[in-house]
Amino acid sequence: MTDIPHKRFAFDTVFDDGGGVAYQAPKVKRSFTPEEVEAAKAQGYAEGERSAIARAEQHAANALAEISRAVHEAFSTLAAVAHEHRSGSALLALAAGRKIADAALERFPEAPATAALVALAREVEAQPRITVRVSEDLVERTQAALEETAHAIGFPGQIVARADNTMPPAAFTFDWGDGRASFDPDEANRRVAEALEAAIAAEGLHAEPLLPASES
Repeated sequence: MTDIPHKRFAFDTVFDDGGGVAYQAPKVKRSFTPEEVEAAKAQGYAEGERSAIARAEQHAANALAEISRAVHEAFSTLAAVAHEHRSGSALLALAAGRKIADAALERFPEAPATAALVALAREVEAQPRITVRVSEDLVERTQAALEETAHAIGFPGQIVARADNTMPPAAFTFDWGDGRASFDPDEANRRVAEALEAAIAAEGLHAEPLLPASES
C-alpha cells in the first residue's frame, strides 16, 4: 500500500463564535490575463529603470566628487609652482639689478654722494661746512662733483672731501656737525635682499588663490 502524504491544515480560514468566517487567507492567483501580465512587466521595467538611473546618478556624483578633489589638488600644486616662479623671478630681477647697480657705481662712484647732497639740501643749507669721507682714490673726483652739485642747488657752505681707507668704492659719510649721513653699497644690497625675502615669504602666506573662493 502506497503512503499518501497528508496535507497539513494551514488554518487559512478562521470562524467566529457564530459560525461565520472571521478571516480567510487570500487565495493565490494562479492565472493572469494578458493585460495583467503586460502591466506587471511594465511595472517591473519601470522599477528596474528607476534603480538603474539611481545607480548611474550615484556613480556620477562619486565621479564629480573625485574630479573636484583632483582639481583642488591640482590648483594647490599650481599655486606652489606659481609662488616658486614668482620668487625665482624676483630673485633673478634682484641679481640683475645688482649687476646694473654695480656697473653704474663702478662708472660713476661719486653719484651716491651727489644724490645725497641734493636730498639733504634743506637740512644742510645753513651749515658752513660739510666733511665727506670717501675711499682714497675717489677724493678728488668726489670733491669736484660735490662742489658742482652744491653750486647747482645753491649751497653756500664749504665741502671738504677726505680719504678714508676703510670705505669701499662708492661709499661715503657726510658729517655737518648737527647731523650725519652715510651710504655703503654692500649694506644697501643686504637690506634690499632681506626686504625682498620678507616680501616673498609674506606673499607666499597671503597670495591670491588661483581658484576663486566661490569654487573652492
